[in-house]
Amino acid sequence: MAIVAMRHLRLIGLQSEREEMLRRLQHLGCLEITEPEPAADDPLLEKLRIPEAAELQRIREQYTAAEQALQTLTDHTPKEKNALEPLPFIDEQALTDESQLADGKSAAERLNRCREELASLQSRSEKLAAEEAQLLPWESLTMPLECATTEKVLIQMGTLPAAVLPQQIHETLEAAGELYEFREISADRERRYAALTVHISQAEDHIAALKVLGWSCVALGDRRGTAGENLAALRREQAELAERKVALEQEIAKCANQKPELWQLSDASRIEMERGEAKGRTRETAETFLLEGWFPAENTKELEMLLGGCTCAWQMTDPAPEDYLRVPVKLKNNRFTQPLNMVTEMYSLPAYGSLDPNPYMAPFFILFYGIMMADMGYGLLMMLASLIVLKKKQPTGGSYNFFALLGLCGISTFFMGALTGGFFGDFIPQMLKVINPESTFTWFWQPLFSPINDIIAIMLGSLALGCVQILVGMVIGFIYKLKHGEIASALCEEAAWWVIIGCGVALGVTGNKVFLWVLLAVLVISQSYGKKGIGGKIVGIGGSIYNHITGYFGDILSYVRLMALMLAGAVIAQVFNTLAAIPGNLIVFIIVSLLGNALNFALNLLGCYVHDMRLQCLEFFKYFYRDGGRAFKPVAAQPKYYRIAEQ
Repeated sequence: MAIVAMRHLRLIGLQSEREEMLRRLQHLGCLEITEPEPAADDPLLEKLRIPEAAELQRIREQYTAAEQALQTLTDHTPKEKNALEPLPFIDEQALTDESQLADGKSAAERLNRCREELASLQSRSEKLAAEEAQLLPWESLTMPLECATTEKVLIQMGTLPAAVLPQQIHETLEAAGELYEFREISADRERRYAALTVHISQAEDHIAALKVLGWSCVALGDRRGTAGENLAALRREQAELAERKVALEQEIAKCANQKPELWQLSDASRIEMERGEAKGRTRETAETFLLEGWFPAENTKELEMLLGGCTCAWQMTDPAPEDYLRVPVKLKNNRFTQPLNMVTEMYSLPAYGSLDPNPYMAPFFILFYGIMMADMGYGLLMMLASLIVLKKKQPTGGSYNFFALLGLCGISTFFMGALTGGFFGDFIPQMLKVINPESTFTWFWQPLFSPINDIIAIMLGSLALGCVQILVGMVIGFIYKLKHGEIASALCEEAAWWVIIGCGVALGVTGNKVFLWVLLAVLVISQSYGKKGIGGKIVGIGGSIYNHITGYFGDILSYVRLMALMLAGAVIAQVFNTLAAIPGNLIVFIIVSLLGNALNFALNLLGCYVHDMRLQCLEFFKYFYRDGGRAFKPVAAQPKYYRIAEQ
């Protein structure tokens, strides 16, 4: 349960052996290959070049094609019902065997061709739909659309607001002149669609009059024939497009059984792409190459055995403290603390050479989550979901951490729910009252406290837990500083304030002024340490008193959220149960109550995680945590759709 010690590798090998060496390193999966860092006293790098990336680009395109093909199948074929099935095993050599990838490449090409044509059809269909919508109001117009303005007559089509009455239109046009014809073609709730034919001598007057009413000219493009004829042609083309779309979807459906081949192509490309990217971080000459990277110290022997079979020279070194910023971080934890990696990684990995927070955070995180959720029913759902997924799906990496943490928090939630007597709120008592209004159900054990009736006790307990966690954080920080030679900081910060707070409490209890003098002496000596001048010492003491008192008070007060979320969850559950019980019908009660509890459960599932993470990252970590670490990313065979079989 710590940050794994890392070592640095620098290697020079033959060009002819690079590909095979990278394959073997990828199979071993313990070396992160990094860009060589130039040094002033190292002229070697100036003579080396970056490998060409043409092959890598080809592999990236192949991977993209496989993923697009799989997405096409997902979009156009029924969803599979085996979501909990574990990923199938495959031999690493078989997975990357080029001779077995031909079917996948053929399927990917076929599916992507269908996808592109479907996209083209969709684009054309949308264009046709827009054209149809434009022409539809003019469908009853018998005049060919190509009829144009002549030397004597102006023909113009346009729209008027629907609120303008026909009588108003004609009165306005007659006032502008008699040489016109105004024909309304159609109308909807917003617009009137009409055609205006007017003698050229009166055109300006009539158009100006109509514009006062809101006239807007409409251009129908370079179409020929009537609007009806154009609409018929558009609809025929739409029908043809629909038929072609059906044919393409049928062709896509025929490829549904080729998912395994596409999975293999995607994973093989993914592995080869990662190896190609690693190759791009090396440097080369015509005959040799330079490789640098980091690996866990525990893998030293395995790596030496691998390199011993290659024609190369290498150097392995332990990082100096000044190199810690460059060293990647790998956390090594047991089954209990490993799920907390997702919390740590979401916040920030610890800096190399500092502390892994997971062992110290795990008990508090799991306990606090259970306190906030505090319901046996919710806890059972969490444990059941975790058990099913971990057993059936057998996830790895981040997915494993999520469901493992869900299960641990579910256990905590169940036990805290047992202490409060909550099972989907008060679901059981309310249900029994619906069945028998005279029911006086009680658990066969006495709940320790009630979230609704014992608010003050729960609040005080939350604050007490906050004090405990903050004290633990201070102890961890104190020990860490002592181990790393920060003795003055440990004594003037953690140790001094333990004495100050302890003397303050003793003074308040006993009234003995000895504690006051000790408090003042420790305060002045510790908080003025390192400050120059009388003014600096006074400012340092005053600022330290303010920052520490407000900081401790704010941190401890933040733990009230444990009580608040417990209360909120219990109240919301009871409200839904009470509403469900009003009709007095058992079926209605069960449906309404379960729907309400499902909503409450979903909200609390996320809310408790967010608030729990806040307590750990902001209130707990500040006393000892050193963040800023970079995740260790070795070159490894990490397929997405398969699991590599152990050899």
